[in-house]
Amino acid sequence: MKTPPPVQLPRSARIVIKLGTGVLTSGIGQLDRARIEAIAGQVAGLRRDGARVVIVSSGAVGLGMGRLGLKHRPAELARKQACAAIGQRLLVDEWQRAFDPHGITIAQVLLTHDDLRLRRRYVGVSRTIEQLLAYETVPVINENDAVSAAEIRFGDNDTLSAMVASLLGADFLFILSTAPGLVDLDGTGEIMPHVRRITPEIEGLARGTTSVTAVGGMVSKIAAAKLATKAHCGVFIASGAEPDILPRLIAGEAPGTYFEPDGRGMDARKRWLAFFQRPCGTIRVNDCAVPVLQREGRSLLAVGITGVEGAFAEGDIVDIAAPDGTVIGRGVARFDAEAIRRIAGKSSDEIRRLFPGRRRVEVVHRNDLVLL
Repeated sequence: MKTPPPVQLPRSARIVIKLGTGVLTSGIGQLDRARIEAIAGQVAGLRRDGARVVIVSSGAVGLGMGRLGLKHRPAELARKQACAAIGQRLLVDEWQRAFDPHGITIAQVLLTHDDLRLRRRYVGVSRTIEQLLAYETVPVINENDAVSAAEIRFGDNDTLSAMVASLLGADFLFILSTAPGLVDLDGTGEIMPHVRRITPEIEGLARGTTSVTAVGGMVSKIAAAKLATKAHCGVFIASGAEPDILPRLIAGEAPGTYFEPDGRGMDARKRWLAFFQRPCGTIRVNDCAVPVLQREGRSLLAVGITGVEGAFAEGDIVDIAAPDGTVIGRGVARFDAEAIRRIAGKSSDEIRRLFPGRRRVEVVHRNDLVLL
């Protein structure tokens, strides 16, 4: 069996490890303590080598289901939230018990999407996790399912783990679940050990999940890998049931799939714009504007705009789409949607006559614009 290539951990490497419900449990509500202890031991080994490790742990809803005697994941939001509230304490207690023999303290961090979408909260979360790492703890992160409504949910912990990797500027993200890696279902039927670029063909190999306690499946894992690699983070997808999976993946000795990081780096604010938002609308641009944005790195001016979709205010995050509808960028709108409709296609001089009090007439300034 082919395995992913070995990777070199930089000094003081930053590593995010996402563990799915299927890895942590042996049935609904039944924790697999031996596996949790094994993962804790591997994390302790990485820390001895100088790495700083963050865990994104699923399992709270499933543990709550087990404590309540439920056989199927509740469809009603309030019931899922109740299961999460019950199961989260059990989950954190188990992680601390597993790390106690190694003298490691864990820290619970529960997040909603708004904690990363809103800039001030994003900065606050970043500073908190950085301080926890400075205290040499292992942050254990989960979505705050007990309070998360649909509009502030990440959707799954694969997405959350990729966002955390981007937030921290992680070197590697390990997504461990019951899936052994990305399988070439349309070809050889074998695990693809190495993906240099996530293409539409690669995305087409993904499938969902049939687990009664899990969400996402390979579809969400590929989406997470796409996000993390664009944040210059290498991503492994592998089975958490494999013995010593973390050191063996690093050494190139375990089955799984490795996704190479994108070569383009982004600063922290650009990553926040690119990966943490739910845009409020879309600005459509003409063919001339696309190369100006993509190749010359200039601001978006009204003269290149052909239309607007949605209702948004000045300061909201918006997508920028090419004539064929492809989203090529994202940024902060300096005019509201109605104003952009008025100025679309106009020159800067015309805009100054319409808005004589404005000093700047860029619709999206290049400092507030990221290409996707």
